[in-house]
This record gives sequence, C-alpha cells and structure tokens, in this order.
Amino acid sequence: MAEHFNLDVQAEVLTHETLNTAAIEGEKLDRQSVRSSIARRLGLPTAGLPAVQRPVEGLVEMLLDATIKHNEPLTEARLKAWHGALFPTGYSGMRQITVGGWRNDNEGPMQVVSGPVAREVVHFEAPPARRLKTEIKKFLAWWNGATSLDGLIRAGMAHLWFVTLHPFDDGNGRIARAITDMALAQDEALDARMYSMSAQIIKERDAYYENLEHTQKGNGDITEWLSWFLSCAERAMEQSKEQLEGVLEKNRFWRKAAVLPLNARQIKAVNRLLDAGPDGFTGGLTNRKYQSMTRASSSTAKRDIAELITLGLLKRNAGGGRSVSYSLARPGSE
Repeated sequence: MAEHFNLDVQAEVLTHETLNTAAIEGEKLDRQSVRSSIARRLGLPTAGLPAVQRPVEGLVEMLLDATIKHNEPLTEARLKAWHGALFPTGYSGMRQITVGGWRNDNEGPMQVVSGPVAREVVHFEAPPARRLKTEIKKFLAWWNGATSLDGLIRAGMAHLWFVTLHPFDDGNGRIARAITDMALAQDEALDARMYSMSAQIIKERDAYYENLEHTQKGNGDITEWLSWFLSCAERAMEQSKEQLEGVLEKNRFWRKAAVLPLNARQIKAVNRLLDAGPDGFTGGLTNRKYQSMTRASSSTAKRDIAELITLGLLKRNAGGGRSVSYSLARPGSE
C-alpha cells in the first residue's frame, strides 16, 4: 500500500511537471495521455487511460531519465539523446531542425525575440555556435564537479547556465528544466519529489522571463536570479500540499470503495473523474461522456451510472433534462 501510494505521488508530480514544462513553451498536452505514459512507465494501472500521444512520450521519457537515473553522469550524448526524444520527427512544428546535435546558426544568431516583423525586440542573444562545443564542455565539467554545492543553488545555476547557452535549435527550456529536476533529485537522493518546479514557474512565467533576461544582459552577477529561483522553489513546495492532498483523497476513496461490486467500465470512469485536472469534465459527467469514455451503449451507460449512484460513488448535479450531469460522491454518502 505504501509503495503504491508513493508511486501515485510520483505519477502526480510528474504529470504536473510534464504538463507545465510544455505549457511554459506554449504547448498544451492532454493530461490523460501524459498520465497514461507515466503510469505505464511506473508500472501503475493504465485501465481507462487513452493511447499516448507522440509529443508526450519523449518529454515523459526525458523527465523520468533525469530523475530516476539522476546519479548517472550528464554527458553530451545524454543531452543529445534527450533532444532526440523531444523531436523524434526532426521537426519543431513545421520547421525542420537539427535533432540530437548543436545548433549551427546558419540562419543567423540564436535570439529570443518578440514583437511584429521589422519591429522585433531582442531579449537575448546566445553565444555563437562556434563556441558551443567548448562552452558545453565547461558546463558539464562544472556540473560533474559541483556536487558539494547546495542543491537548490546548483539547480538554479545549472538552469541559468544551460538556457543561456541555448545549444539546440529548440527545446532548450524543457531540457534546462529537466536538468533542474536532475539536480534536485541528486540533492535529495530521491527518484521523485513531492513538488513541481515547472508548475510554479508557469504561475510566475512573466517573472521567470524577466529575471532571465535581466541576468543574461547583466554584468555576470547572478544573485538576483538565484534569489528569485530559491523563492520560487519555496512557493512550489508550499503548493505541493494541495497536490499531495489530491493523491491522499484518491487513496482514501478507493480504500472505502474497494469492496464495492464495480465492473471495469465503472472503475475506468471513476478513475478518470478522480484524475481529472482543472480542465477535465467541465459540466460534470454525462451519459454521453460515459459512453465515449467506456465505449458503452446508451442503455449500458445509464445502468452503470444508476448503479454508481446507488453505491454512493456518484451524485446527480443540479439541473435536469438534457443537462443532467453527475459528480463524484463518497462511498456511503447521500
């Protein structure tokens, strides 16, 4: 039971980390697809979870490699393998990129810009490609020799250093955050953490980019960046309480419901309701959603839902007619 709970916590944190590290880059992933990929890799039940989307698999693989294998050396080959996992088709959107290799700057210097064409604002320009081989070697030598540093300080320094080098055509932010996770996992000597840095960074995305830009354009003093990074980590730890409570609630729920005579469709539906994030099940569970989720007929869905209500697992929401919907109750509740 304790081991399963720990894996549930790990899966929940990794789900948040995966969704949010992608969202920071403007990419919205399907929560259930992320959960399915993580559950399969951790050996958790996958019944009721959808097939994994291609953009999800590589990101999950990289984050798990960074955390579960945190004690293995960080090398050029490993960084390039992570990049290859993120872009298995060789494209970033419609643009063909160099995958598993450093950028070459053939189309000009690597810049972070915003604004309309001809009036762009350059927020940052990375070191030229010709210096990357030397700079990456310096970074990796520091990383592998700086293990005595405070873990959070090392994580903040590594994040800033890597994202400033910007060695790949794309995916640098996601890889920098994976390195951050790896540094924290090494410091805590744990394969999993109870908090998600990316989930907090996206809440503070403006401050994140402002601090990066200010430091990258500065005189080499990274004190302000580290101060923000450490306070962001502290806020991430505080927010983890809500996340852990969700996992605890799910475990409490199934301890009470374990003896109930549920069929596979009902278990699938209830788990989806328990796992649904903020964007899940808008308007509650309906007969149509139940059919889509379980591939049941309308009559079977009605019967299953009625049984779940009788068992005290679902309750009918306010409203009626075509708008009738249901939400989770608790075993034995009205």
